[in-house]
Amino acid sequence: MVERGWEVVDDGGEQVGTIDEVLGDPERDIFDGLAVSTGVVAKPRYVPAENVGAITVGHVALELSKADFERLDAHEPGPT
Repeated sequence: MVERGWEVVDDGGEQVGTIDEVLGDPERDIFDGLAVSTGVVAKPRYVPAENVGAITVGHVALELSKADFERLDAHEPGPT
């Protein structure tokens, strides 16, 4: 299970942020994507599940370049 605060890196291994939220429905075992925080005042960026690569404890690798990651939309949290 991916946890908040884990390091997120681009396809070249450069850190682009940290996990802010895992998106999906754990009850139905559905993984939709990740909200990745890039700084204190910036809104997290939404990374679709298909762009998430290897996941190891404390570390998530994306299948995106840093430039592609920076073009992703901000994640707007929905109602809880």
